[in-house]
Amino acid sequence: MMNRSMQQRTAARLRAHRQPLFTVRGGFMDRRHFLRFSSALCAATAALPYAARAQQAPVTTVTTAWRAFELTTAVDVKDPGAHTRIWIPVPYATGTPYQRGVHNTWQVSSGGTAQLLQAPGYGVQMLAVQWPDAQAPRNVTLTSRFQTRNRRVDLTQPPPADAQIESPAALREFLKPTALLPTDGIVKTTADQITRGHQGDLARARAIYEWVVANTCRTASTRGCGVGDVRYMLTANDLNGKCADINALFVALARAAGIPARDAYGLRVANSELGYKSLGKAGDVTKAQHCRAEFYAAGYGWIPVDPADVRKVMLEEPPGDLPLTDAKVRAARVMLFGAWEMNWVAYNHGHDIALPGTAHGPVPFLMYPNGETSDGRLDSLDPDGFSYRISAKPIPI
Repeated sequence: MMNRSMQQRTAARLRAHRQPLFTVRGGFMDRRHFLRFSSALCAATAALPYAARAQQAPVTTVTTAWRAFELTTAVDVKDPGAHTRIWIPVPYATGTPYQRGVHNTWQVSSGGTAQLLQAPGYGVQMLAVQWPDAQAPRNVTLTSRFQTRNRRVDLTQPPPADAQIESPAALREFLKPTALLPTDGIVKTTADQITRGHQGDLARARAIYEWVVANTCRTASTRGCGVGDVRYMLTANDLNGKCADINALFVALARAAGIPARDAYGLRVANSELGYKSLGKAGDVTKAQHCRAEFYAAGYGWIPVDPADVRKVMLEEPPGDLPLTDAKVRAARVMLFGAWEMNWVAYNHGHDIALPGTAHGPVPFLMYPNGETSDGRLDSLDPDGFSYRISAKPIPI
């Protein structure tokens, strides 16, 4: 996961995909022409914009209430080594306005033990499983049930009186650098350049978001969701990658600018209701991991963003390789500053995760099943070799 060669791309390819920078003011123009909300929703669950409408495509009804899902992770260890340990991320258990009701159950093959544990630091929760010997079979099935509903912070209105307030101690945690998200050197210099002339955390965060959208590129060949080595990305002028790269860049730049920000690691669990084929996955979600981002603005609380998904729309929405000026891209660009469609479940906000009981060093983040035996660490990005399968389905509330 830490192999830097995963991220390397040629400068020529970067220039070929890079699009001209849009201004923040342009973002507000996009809002006027491409954003539509359902009048049936209350402020906490306002409908997300209908992206497909921009291309005259049919649009399904956006769910306005809570939806329930069942997520099943089945791990069958193939490695012959003894002293097997497995760590499986579980949905974020603390209730939020957009996710609640998490309940986890599991079954482990004979001889194995399992328990819910938290890693130090960010309180990342996981199911930790171990077998002392190279027994056969070595498998575990984790079933997680939870509810989600669409999330939106209305930034066109003054801050609401009931906005959630984060403690100063928690906000300080989300200003700190991590191993792959430094806040000094070229990261600080870049953040200062982007935010120069913008007043207030909301305006400065929007400037960073617009810069990231305009200057990055989603690369299909990036393994998994990417690494998120922000200093390398900026130093090498290699701003290609996937969600863990692009959204990590937003988070690091925001922190360097003094704006509390955090990654949100999770998994897509349903198809998009907004007409975006690229922004959802149902059924077999083994490879549907997705990292999002948030920043904190006084009065509004935590504000959801997802510049990486704007780039995913550009690359993957039919017919592919859409420009920033495409109507569907412009709609996504507006929507994803302040809103998340919750066909996705959040796992955690953690970085530099020390897996309980590991014989190896920390992992940058916990978004996939991780494991190790006496023969070494298993490849979390190779579900067939590991092996593991993840499936998701809607269930009645």
